[in-house]
Amino acid sequence: MDIFKDILDLRLIDYVDVVLVALLLYYVYKLVKGTVAINIFIGIIIIYLVWKLTEFLDMQLLTGIFGGFMKVGIIALIVVFQPEIRKFLLMVGSTNFNRRRKFLKQLKFLKTETSDETDIDAIISACNKMAMTKTGALIVFERNNNLDFLSSSGDEMNIKVTQPIIESIFFKNSPLHDGAIIVSNNIVKATRVILPLNNEKNIPQRFGLRHRAAIGVTEKTDALALVVSEETGHISYFKDGEFVVYKDSNQLNSMIKNDLS
Repeated sequence: MDIFKDILDLRLIDYVDVVLVALLLYYVYKLVKGTVAINIFIGIIIIYLVWKLTEFLDMQLLTGIFGGFMKVGIIALIVVFQPEIRKFLLMVGSTNFNRRRKFLKQLKFLKTETSDETDIDAIISACNKMAMTKTGALIVFERNNNLDFLSSSGDEMNIKVTQPIIESIFFKNSPLHDGAIIVSNNIVKATRVILPLNNEKNIPQRFGLRHRAAIGVTEKTDALALVVSEETGHISYFKDGEFVVYKDSNQLNSMIKNDLS
């Protein structure tokens, strides 16, 4: 009964505090989910619990060793979780408010026919056609993180997404085919974009710079990426810096739509 009494005694600000902490933990989980960072995070928790256990058992030598480690824990966390911290700060500092407005449009009482929903069907069809001719392509989908800092490295555009447009951009003789394109709300907002490469992960030798660039941009931001290999014609999908396995084009289509929703 004391527990229920304590709950009733909580102030409104206490409930707000709990909700905010829950949201913070949720976003931290989203950042480290599916990465090696989650294993490192679990390892740090285990070390902390062992430290408290040795302190409880009055094991002075081990307590001193673990205590010294925990004292520099903040610096260690910054070093170890640098990509995740960068991604979190980028998510907070460069929020794409268009995505928030899109969320409001999805509410039933405001729901209208939206024209800013990215035409994934057209993009997948274009990729399948380019795959048949082994035409290399790199398509980046902007989500919550604003990618204007990357768009500035290429040519800013404002072209509605259609299958012919995607194919013409990556046509081998096109002046725009080098680099990546950034798609946001069914608009090609930039072409010939230079993306950060990832040189740390071991990927199969048959994959080239486009794949490393896709890993790099999806690792540093919450963007999604599609790559059509110029050598094999294979279409690769990337999310959170990782390859995403799919069975066929229909499943790939559904996955991208779900990830963008």
